[in-house]
Amino acid sequence: MLLHIEGVLTPGQVASATKTLAAQTWVDGKVTAGEQSAQAKRNLQVPEDAPAARELGEMILGALGRNPAFVSAALPLRVFPPLFNRYDAGMAFDTHVDNAIRFAGPLRFRTDLSATLFLSDPADYDGGELIVEDAYGEHAIKLAAGDMILYPASSLHRVAPITRGSRWASFFWAQSMVRSDEQRTLLWNLDNAIQALTLKVGQTDPEVVSLAGTYNNLLRMWADV
Repeated sequence: MLLHIEGVLTPGQVASATKTLAAQTWVDGKVTAGEQSAQAKRNLQVPEDAPAARELGEMILGALGRNPAFVSAALPLRVFPPLFNRYDAGMAFDTHVDNAIRFAGPLRFRTDLSATLFLSDPADYDGGELIVEDAYGEHAIKLAAGDMILYPASSLHRVAPITRGSRWASFFWAQSMVRSDEQRTLLWNLDNAIQALTLKVGQTDPEVVSLAGTYNNLLRMWADV
């Protein structure tokens, strides 16, 4: 499932984040790349252990926890602490697949989902599209500041070269309670149908209660917690 989630951060949060990031020391983005990805990666990154990165990461994690679309689509068990990257003119990230396992201190994360949260206004740069490949072809993604794209971490993807300006973003991964993208997509669609029906007939309607029961029983069957 490829999902555009609007307004994860407010304009005020985006402005605060970019002001903070502008004051940071940026390093070569290869520091968080695997052996194969490092050969394809040409960007800059705020060090993972920078206090500002941790503070901004906590703000993003809080926003994600309050975002019903993210919670419903990702069914997150763990979310990797958000990182921050920057692509200036001439920089790009060639086609790659994200590492299957990430480490955050003593914790190991299975990367079921990848996320890019855009922090730059798309009018401020040319190029820099996130291009994700799936069974239906290539999808070029360039979102408003504060919006996020969520997609399977198993997808081939790349960042197109920047030809003007600078593209800043936060990126991270989530380990879902439901490993299968196909099962997560079914649960997402069912949850949305239940919510839409609830608005029409109310939470106590027998059909809503029945569908909610089906949703929870499927989640119980598929979840690994």
